[in-house]
Amino acid sequence: MIHYELICAKGHGFEGWFRDGKTYDQQAKAGKLTCPVCGTRKVDKAVMAPSVSRGGRRDRAVAVPETPASAPPISMDEAKVRAVEVLSAMRELRRHVEANADYVGDRFAETARQIHYGETEKRNIYGETSDSEAETLQEEGIEFQRIPWVPRGY
Repeated sequence: MIHYELICAKGHGFEGWFRDGKTYDQQAKAGKLTCPVCGTRKVDKAVMAPSVSRGGRRDRAVAVPETPASAPPISMDEAKVRAVEVLSAMRELRRHVEANADYVGDRFAETARQIHYGETEKRNIYGETSDSEAETLQEEGIEFQRIPWVPRGY
């Protein structure tokens, strides 16, 4: 199964699951895809970062956000421009984090605890953690943020 974030010609974002990329292409070509918000059949894949699995860890895919109901519809070209702007901002966020924080890899939860409880010097860190480790950090009141990580060159 493959997951695509989709966007209609009026700017409504939604998701679709397909057996494979070929199945998506066939359904799109046949006009079988419709927007659940407005019903248009002018649907395309939204620009998104791939979801990469790392042994139990899960990176989140990023796509064009859904247009709020109160906002006027946007064109497909404008949606693509916005998607490029979002990806550009996410690349800049990655550059900023890498330049201003220490990479601690899969020891993120352990290092965050040590900093929180004053066992090591206070500093900016980034790394990976599992969903369950992140939940435990949250329950302990340790402040951190999960950010979507855009792969280099995307």
